[in-house]
Amino acid sequence: MSSDENLVLLSIGSRFENIELVQVVLDDSLRETAMDDDSRYWVGIALREALANAIKHGNKEDPAKQVEVELRIDEEQVIVLIQDQGEGFDPKGVENPLEPDNLLKPDGRGIFYMNRFMDEITYDFAPEGGTVVKLRKRFDSPPPEQGD
Repeated sequence: MSSDENLVLLSIGSRFENIELVQVVLDDSLRETAMDDDSRYWVGIALREALANAIKHGNKEDPAKQVEVELRIDEEQVIVLIQDQGEGFDPKGVENPLEPDNLLKPDGRGIFYMNRFMDEITYDFAPEGGTVVKLRKRFDSPPPEQGD
């Protein structure tokens, strides 16, 4: 890790109120970067969606299971890794929430938002179980346009 890179590691219980803690740490960490306010906001939304998915779908809201969060910030970007202890899933199996048949369904919007707000999203599956979601946003990329 270079001296220009910040690293934060958090381990939270699978409780929705813990999302606020991670959000505060992200906000504080991004405050001194070159990222504009709008982009910081959208990164925060993507983070919240990824954490909610890890808690709800990955760990099935089991408070005994943990969600591991790794936040890396360097001079060019922010990278967030979120790992649950669940069974994993197929991201391609999540239906598009914009399809007419899915407009009223409550599921699928989190992944849609993450894809919309971040520059890169990848999914890996840890050998010991669990899904690892990687969110990446470059400081020089524009925030999503309103109304799109």
